[in-house]
Amino acid sequence: MSISAINSAAFISEALQGAQVWTIKDTDGFPTSTNPSGETAMPFWSSEKKAMSIIETVPAYRDFKPEPIPLSAFIERWLPGLKKDGLYCGLNWSGKRATGYDLSPTDLMARLAAAQGKF
Repeated sequence: MSISAINSAAFISEALQGAQVWTIKDTDGFPTSTNPSGETAMPFWSSEKKAMSIIETVPAYRDFKPEPIPLSAFIERWLPGLKKDGLYCGLNWSGKRATGYDLSPTDLMARLAAAQGKF
């Protein structure tokens, strides 16, 4: 299993357990990045520690601050908004290049629902 797959699985279980997810934000808002497949993703992490690790490791994110999102708001507002905007969800990106799995909001919702058994 790849690091990206491990981080993706951890995102699901930790987000459900902590009932929140984290993103990062600066004065201009929330970052996005385009992956090699041409999909644009917004990053999310399952813990503040993981979000801080990217801020401390990736120079482009140095001026960002971690931003918590209650899981209910993420599911009810963020995921539909990301889908409407055609953005993917970057899950627990890690490393010096901030890489990991990018899932569509629909796929992420399905994985969260399967792991929790509802929605």
